[in-house]
Amino acid sequence: MPKRQDRRRDLVALARLFAWLSVTAFGGPASHIAMMRRELVERRGWLSDTEFLDLLGASNVIPGPTSTEVAMHVGRRRAGVAGLVVCGVAFIGPAAVIVGILAVCYRRYGTTPAVGDIFDGIKPVVVAIVAIAVIRLSQAAIRSASLAVIAAAVLALYLAGINEPVLLLAAAAVAALASGSPRPDTIASVALIAAPAVAGVHTEHADIPRIFALFFKIGALLFGSGYVLLAFLRRDLVISRGWLTNTQLLDAIAVGQFTPGPLFTTATFVGYLLGGTPGAVAATVGIFLPSFLMVAALEPVIARMRRSGATAAALDGLNTGAVALMAGVTWFLGRDAIVDLPTALLAAAAAITLVRWKLNPVWMIALGAVVGLLIHAG
Repeated sequence: MPKRQDRRRDLVALARLFAWLSVTAFGGPASHIAMMRRELVERRGWLSDTEFLDLLGASNVIPGPTSTEVAMHVGRRRAGVAGLVVCGVAFIGPAAVIVGILAVCYRRYGTTPAVGDIFDGIKPVVVAIVAIAVIRLSQAAIRSASLAVIAAAVLALYLAGINEPVLLLAAAAVAALASGSPRPDTIASVALIAAPAVAGVHTEHADIPRIFALFFKIGALLFGSGYVLLAFLRRDLVISRGWLTNTQLLDAIAVGQFTPGPLFTTATFVGYLLGGTPGAVAATVGIFLPSFLMVAALEPVIARMRRSGATAAALDGLNTGAVALMAGVTWFLGRDAIVDLPTALLAAAAAITLVRWKLNPVWMIALGAVVGLLIHAG
């Protein structure tokens, strides 16, 4: 009985944490991961930095939304399959409801809400949050000269435009080879992490089953961050099928970016445009379901991989590569967000405040929104 009560308490705590993150985690996957690390490693002590990086590395090399899969991995690690489901639903659900409400407003009034001034203030704060997380995670991930070389190479190649999954798998392979004990099981383990097993689905008309099938295919095959979703949706929905216009697609992506939670909730918006509330549900379930299935299969393998020298080295390589990719993302985010002296000062002030006083990032984001309004009002 006590074990059952402990499990129930864990599930309630997980649900509360990830539902809170779902409505407060602005800024995309890198920001979500930074906030998760703060809550899970620093505040609650549920994971060590190494354990958190293992889950991040595993999430980075399977298709689907990385930050959402980290949430699922955490739930699976702490409370079994029930925890996986609870964390996934808690992180996806509230954000999807927010996006769904905006989709209703969009279809009724024909425009997205005007929030540019607010997000001009939020974006520099997000860059500061992510940069601090990258520095702290790099201290845990880069523990040798060879890993430092791998990190530098991954960062340089990412900035040059090389595909993220290719870089992560290369980092894992190089780290395993550098460990001096590569074995066939290393190759098998990395392949297990990397290989999506779902074939494409062809659809002709935007009815509910076909909406589900299309988004299931995207969720099963889309590597990289939620920002890559734009290319997939444009090809499948605008060019191949003509279900949406370019303007509608860009509006959908905009809503996904300025709302909290997973960027993949853009699917909720698109699904509503294609098929009303049933279409929104079908698209949301379709794009996230492959992640539930893949994380359920993969998470129990991670601990066993850590016990093998070669596969542990491969995970170290993955973790190092993931941190390097986050550094690259931070560069691109900073280039877009810090565009003048006020935004540069805001980013610097946010970084100093976060390091010196360890203020909750949620409050920093709220202050950034207020500053953004004040700057444009002036």
